[in-house]
Amino acid sequence: MADLYPVSLLDATDEALAAFESALGTLRTPSDDEVFAAVQQGVLVLNAINDQHDGAGYETGEREELCHYIDQALTDCGSDVPALTTRYGLGRYEITDEWRDW
Repeated sequence: MADLYPVSLLDATDEALAAFESALGTLRTPSDDEVFAAVQQGVLVLNAINDQHDGAGYETGEREELCHYIDQALTDCGSDVPALTTRYGLGRYEITDEWRDW
């Protein structure tokens, strides 16, 4: 991956995802608002990282992987992502769309 993407992008993304997981780990029986706030914060950080690496940011495959990662992290912390997104009229993989620029 380092041949395709700058090390700074990979390192910053790893840090952002670790921080996202850590934030999720602090939530105990989270409300919908808490889950959406965590997703928003994580996505905004990834937006900033992508913007800092203009031209060498996230490509389509990586975007899909990041969305899947967020979904899986939410599931791993006990969130019922399909139920959550259904309550808000979203498809399961649309949970990041409101804030995502990448």
